[in-house]
Amino acid sequence: MRTNLQRHATSPLTDVRNLGILAHVDAGKTTVTERILYLTGATHKRGEVHEGTTVTDFDPQERDRGITIFAAAVSCDWDGHRINLIDTPGHVDFADEVERSLRVLDGAVAVFDAVAGVEPQSESVWRQADRHGVPRIAFVNKMDRAGADLDTAVASIRDRLGTVPLVVQLPIGREDGFTGVVDLLRMRSLVWSPGRDTFEEGPVPDALQEEAHRRRRLLEEAVAELHPVALEEFCARSAVSTPTLAAALREVTNSGEGVVVLCGSAYRNRGIEPLLQAVVAYLPSPLDVPPVRGSLDGVEQERAADPAAPLAALVFKVNATATGRMTYLRVYAGTIRKGDTVLDVGARRTERIGRIVRVQADRHAEVGRAVAGDIVAVIGPKGARAGATLCAPTAPLVLEPPTVADPVVSVAVEARTGLDADRLAPALARLAEEDPSLVVRTDPETGQTVLSGMGELHLEVAVEKIRRAHGMDVGVGPPRVTYRETVVRGVSGLLYRHVKQDGGAGQFAHVVLDVEPLETTADGGGASGFAFRSAVVGGRVPQEYVRAVEAGCRDALNEGPLGGHPVTGLRVTLADGATHPKDSSEMAFRTAGRFALREALRAAVMALLEPVVEVTVTVPDDAVGGVLGDLAARRGRISGSTARAGTAVITATVPLAELFGYASRLRSRTQGRGTFTTRATGYAAVPASVSEQILAR
Repeated sequence: MRTNLQRHATSPLTDVRNLGILAHVDAGKTTVTERILYLTGATHKRGEVHEGTTVTDFDPQERDRGITIFAAAVSCDWDGHRINLIDTPGHVDFADEVERSLRVLDGAVAVFDAVAGVEPQSESVWRQADRHGVPRIAFVNKMDRAGADLDTAVASIRDRLGTVPLVVQLPIGREDGFTGVVDLLRMRSLVWSPGRDTFEEGPVPDALQEEAHRRRRLLEEAVAELHPVALEEFCARSAVSTPTLAAALREVTNSGEGVVVLCGSAYRNRGIEPLLQAVVAYLPSPLDVPPVRGSLDGVEQERAADPAAPLAALVFKVNATATGRMTYLRVYAGTIRKGDTVLDVGARRTERIGRIVRVQADRHAEVGRAVAGDIVAVIGPKGARAGATLCAPTAPLVLEPPTVADPVVSVAVEARTGLDADRLAPALARLAEEDPSLVVRTDPETGQTVLSGMGELHLEVAVEKIRRAHGMDVGVGPPRVTYRETVVRGVSGLLYRHVKQDGGAGQFAHVVLDVEPLETTADGGGASGFAFRSAVVGGRVPQEYVRAVEAGCRDALNEGPLGGHPVTGLRVTLADGATHPKDSSEMAFRTAGRFALREALRAAVMALLEPVVEVTVTVPDDAVGGVLGDLAARRGRISGSTARAGTAVITATVPLAELFGYASRLRSRTQGRGTFTTRATGYAAVPASVSEQILAR
């Protein structure tokens, strides 16, 4: 395998594809990845999720739970191209892993269940890819399942994702009888015989001739509406040639105007080769994406994907183990070699590259260098964190780091024995180093160590990792959600004068603040964020002092008057102020801003906000009544219910705090036949009666 990976270390950038596999839980991402590795010769045995033998789900917890938890990078070769692939998690609790992966990818394959279509987390990861401008192709998986329907799945892609699906295949057979596809570009059949890993090419079956030509026509019309060259040819000839159609599909995919849709059954190894061909044909190489943009001292710069350019690489993942740190990089420009010294711009320190490895999940093949367009791991840097920029010391540049979501659930963590007490803090620090969405802090009132994350499962996995990796006996308190406070009715003209004289230079600052709520969201929840503006006229408060007042106001947002929770959803206006010719300073105005806003919040009408999630529950028809009643008891608002082959799919918005322990409750109400998934939707106002109970705790 080392030879296979190293052989293309110097392949041209046009032959490189950096892509991710995105989908909802259980749509088949990991199975698709395993089949790709098997077909490309990177593995010699097909791994199975249910057997715990997959390459990318190598962590013991992933194999025990049967889900992807950590984004895993692999490399393989196909048709003269090198494919760097990241298998991402599908559970909402690990969306931050997806975010960091998408930040460094050039393209993606979105996998959908042929029965369920677009599911909640499918939509979430699709929106994440939209934000990063990552081109995608779609693979409708599990075509061999009972109830599988390509047209229904495609309709859900069109309706729920708001994109134009460009279906390039027609399935041959339905459900258990699914044996292959008709390639609508080249009008040929691709059929997989039982027990065979490769397809047999042939003519379109007679029974599907009419339907295949109809769908080819629909494909040509859809592409002509999006691509001017295809439109010109369609108007002139009333048809689009295959070369023009293929070129147009690539351009439409890269622009994000449409998404190519293929289908198959990864478990039965049907449809993976055409998927790989589509990856090579339609998804961009590092040369096809815009140059990476960075900044230095407020000045924006661009770096093209050129191995000869100054080095610019982004750290997107860190694996901190007891034996050392492995730092995962996307090299955007330049070349990095073993033994090089690089600059971590954010930390303002240099690091030495000890080794460079091409990653195969938990296995590695050492290489001598990595060039622009590569995704590799390096060993040597001791302090680089996820989001850090590593660059040439002579040409510093800061790349935009991946965003990190605010944690919403917290638990108290403690070591049960004195022997483990000293080891707990370093273990938690290592966890937070690997996963920036985990936050460790000490509660100032109780002295407890608090671990915060994105959900119950997220925290459960983190604690279990400490137990397994460090052999510690760790106790965990009940989960708690992170509340916010917001302004319902503000105050105007609040005057605060900060005067301090204790010998020498004094402090003087006079400010007048108006505080008002930001606009509420469509569902009635408070708006998130903080806005500040100055309405001072006549230069009564210099601009540098205005900035100090804003900084002081931001300081005051850390603790609200209701329960000490962070404050959000308000606009502050500096209406007036005054200065002293000697005693005024930025520090004085920052202090005045902090205390003035605290007073204003105590005078305003405040409300408590709680995190809410969209819950999608799939249950048998005979259990619908009990499940609806239980959701109502948890303050859930039902937003939809659809019937599907003896089951009901219920969608509701429920406060996150009410979902603790819901999995076991749902199992008991449905005799183990019910399942549910969640998707974070933001914050909403807590009812007054419930708010009183929360604040009284």
